[in-house]
Amino acid sequence: MIKKTIIASAIVALVMGCSVKEAEQITKSEGSAFGKHGEIQVQTETKNGQLVDISVLKQNENKVLAASVFTEMKDAMIANNSTEVDGISGATITSGAFKEAVESSLAAAGVTLVAGMAKSSDKSKDLLATEQNFDVVVIGSGGAGFSAAITAKNAGANVVIIEKMPTVGGNSLITGGQMNVPGNWVQKKMGIEDDIDLFVKDTLKGGDYLGDPEMVQILAEQALPAAEWLRDYIKVDFYKDQLFQFGGHSVKRALIPRNHTGAEWISKFMAKTDELQIPIHTRTTATALIKDQNGRVIGVEAEKNGRKIIYNAERGVIMATGGFGANVAMRTKYVPELDSRYGTTNARGIMGDGIVMAEKLNAKTHNMESIQTYPICHIDTGVISLIADSRFFGAIVVNKEGHRFVEELERRDVISRAILAQTDQQAYVLWGGEIEDVAGVVGVHKDEFGELNRKGMMYKADSIEELAGKFGIDEKALMAQVGRVNQFAKAGDDKEFNHRGGLKTIMKPPFYMLVAKPSVHHTMGGLMTDTHTRVLDTEGKVIAGLYAAGEVTGMTHGSNRLGGNAITDITVFGRIAGKEAAAQ
Repeated sequence: MIKKTIIASAIVALVMGCSVKEAEQITKSEGSAFGKHGEIQVQTETKNGQLVDISVLKQNENKVLAASVFTEMKDAMIANNSTEVDGISGATITSGAFKEAVESSLAAAGVTLVAGMAKSSDKSKDLLATEQNFDVVVIGSGGAGFSAAITAKNAGANVVIIEKMPTVGGNSLITGGQMNVPGNWVQKKMGIEDDIDLFVKDTLKGGDYLGDPEMVQILAEQALPAAEWLRDYIKVDFYKDQLFQFGGHSVKRALIPRNHTGAEWISKFMAKTDELQIPIHTRTTATALIKDQNGRVIGVEAEKNGRKIIYNAERGVIMATGGFGANVAMRTKYVPELDSRYGTTNARGIMGDGIVMAEKLNAKTHNMESIQTYPICHIDTGVISLIADSRFFGAIVVNKEGHRFVEELERRDVISRAILAQTDQQAYVLWGGEIEDVAGVVGVHKDEFGELNRKGMMYKADSIEELAGKFGIDEKALMAQVGRVNQFAKAGDDKEFNHRGGLKTIMKPPFYMLVAKPSVHHTMGGLMTDTHTRVLDTEGKVIAGLYAAGEVTGMTHGSNRLGGNAITDITVFGRIAGKEAAAQ
């Protein structure tokens, strides 16, 4: 729906201090387009071919990622009197939809923006001093970076976070946000027995015993204190009566944040950094680490808006830049198979910058050839299908021929390889009302459902036969498979794949099915660190002043990271890095 209004009231003109003639020239109109999470509706105001203002009337985009779209893009359009401005990296779909909505509004009003009428803008207010002085400099604004910065600040350090992207959050923002915590409060409420030793056993086994046992022990021991810190201090809202059991785990132990997304805790991290007055310098790309004559890291060389900025770090630099899953050249260097044919679940900025910078200081890397794919992802964008978390509640995975071919709660790498061996290298996730009533994934991720449904990648139907027809799956074989699953579920014994979480019946409509395939997800390799998160050089010696936490490191997960362990990892070791750096 698009509207157009001409303000022509003499009263309005008098109030605004302008003539009726001038007021008559102001045109308001509305336009809309579909973004990542539904309709974006805007209103534009133009005057004599000049874009005066853009108001966002309706949108349901990710509030962290979309913030720069509705501020920076809007300001750029008005300043340049054009919709031909750069989108926000990491928010491509939202950027394109915002531009389309503005253009549809202008078209409805019959307005053509007049070239050459760009407004001059004073960028001096955006310029940072070319030398910045802090106690601790944190590179990267994902969960590890926020955990480190907040901990260092509370330990008395003057801290800054620098982030190359226009928005914060990194991979942490776009995950489901679940966090494995042995002995957590929800487990106790649900009567689930779990302990640190079992978590350690699962994690080491899940990584083929290639993870560092000492690091895994710290991960397990500090998981509960880290989760309580997130809950009580950062104010992350975890569901009080739900847990996930990811593949490779013996029991349900993953806490679930509100709305099943990392946006819950990244937004709470942002609120806490505001409260603590920790500056975050976005669009600021770290280019090199600075050492003194004794080899100690004392700062970071960075670039912002084409200008070089030096960040002096009195106590230390914390590398929290993530892995290299989005860097095709870097990942194929270690695993040639993972070329451009594979999508990635990673945020666009996850390019291995921190690893490369540290290597120039002779830092040692470890386990670089261990790169994980996530099995259930969108077949076009490569991003994780959060709606397919139904798999953790009993949904089944079948192939084009209608057969199950792997245990749905197997390790991610095992499921991924199994899917790639199927027809079209794709799989189909199927569940019914019994699972949806418990999991509620369609309700929680209704925007994802809308997007997938519009693209023909997910359907809801009153019969399984209808779903089989929509995807061209062998109907007879699929119905026979579902019949066996229902028998196994009722008997509590999966005779085909020994489903460790227990199968659920698929008998109650409506039924849901989506198509998915694997994408490059997590790089288990990275910088070698000690138990204090200090980065080590190629001789095993500490590089003084340099710390690292999160996916930029390579010591914890071995050949394969179990689902839900990343959030635990980045929070636990992010806090350790912040404490260690501040103490210097």
